[in-house]
Amino acid sequence: MRSSLAIRAVGVAVGAALLQLVMITAFSWPVARMAPRDVPVIVTGPQAAAVAVRLDRERPGAFAIETRRDEAAARAALENREAYGAIVTAPPGPKVLTASAASPVVAQQLGAMAAQLGQRAAAPAAPVQDVVAADPDDPRGAGFGALALPLIMSGLAAAVLLTFAVPSAAWRAAGVLLFAVLGGFGVAALAQGWLSLLPGSYLTLAGVMSLTVLAVTGTVAGLGAVLGRAGIGIGSLTLLLLGNPLSAATSAPELLPQPWGAIGQFLPPGASATLLRSAAFFDGADAAGALTVLGAWAVAGFALLGVGGLRARTSDEGVRDREPAMA
Repeated sequence: MRSSLAIRAVGVAVGAALLQLVMITAFSWPVARMAPRDVPVIVTGPQAAAVAVRLDRERPGAFAIETRRDEAAARAALENREAYGAIVTAPPGPKVLTASAASPVVAQQLGAMAAQLGQRAAAPAAPVQDVVAADPDDPRGAGFGALALPLIMSGLAAAVLLTFAVPSAAWRAAGVLLFAVLGGFGVAALAQGWLSLLPGSYLTLAGVMSLTVLAVTGTVAGLGAVLGRAGIGIGSLTLLLLGNPLSAATSAPELLPQPWGAIGQFLPPGASATLLRSAAFFDGADAAGALTVLGAWAVAGFALLGVGGLRARTSDEGVRDREPAMA
């Protein structure tokens, strides 16, 4: 008996230590390896070609450079989320355009690059204009990034509670839907009202929040309905250990090691951050991909809940059919 308990204690301790290492790696590694990788940047003006060559030579692989016909086209690209910044060349000197709403971190890096452009031209630092600015109450995006983890964790907690407290898969699905609506509208009111982190339409933001909660809670509850506790564990670890660190909510997908930055956009936390930025700051520009990802996860979650409900019903019918025979 004592040896069995000792083996169990050692096994739990070793497993917990390994899980600790995995969690630290998952959350720290993307941040420690953050650097620009093919960040979309626009160049325009008479010296656009020379600037593009210089950037590619001095920072190879950092920027995906495109040329536009003039400054107006460059501004439109930033407003449509086609690029994070632009360098406008002109005889008086270069000018840098940023969109801190898309990524305050990238905007800061482009601002530092503006100072370097000015030094090369033996002139003051190139002026920087923020075309699509972050919320003035959250200029560095720290509050926006802090929304990601609680939103995911609360969705996971709701899925666990619904799985163990509601035996019926149909009523569990109804609980998921109700929680998504209440949670989405509540979080949107908190983020836009008291915390003042997000501008834009309240109903639109609440819809994005609700869809995020629906994708997270529905998926984990659905996996729990089909696979039991193992499904809850798989769903929770996937969304928490992969989805949250790879969401780029505090940076940008192009700053994370690839292909992990791109993979993160196919998970609910990353898609949610992208969709929230588009809805709050860019009038929905470039939102279709993230909206599709969240919708697909939500549909998959309810499909899994349906499968779990059918399986439970079949099992119950089998038990009832055997009871008369046994009697």
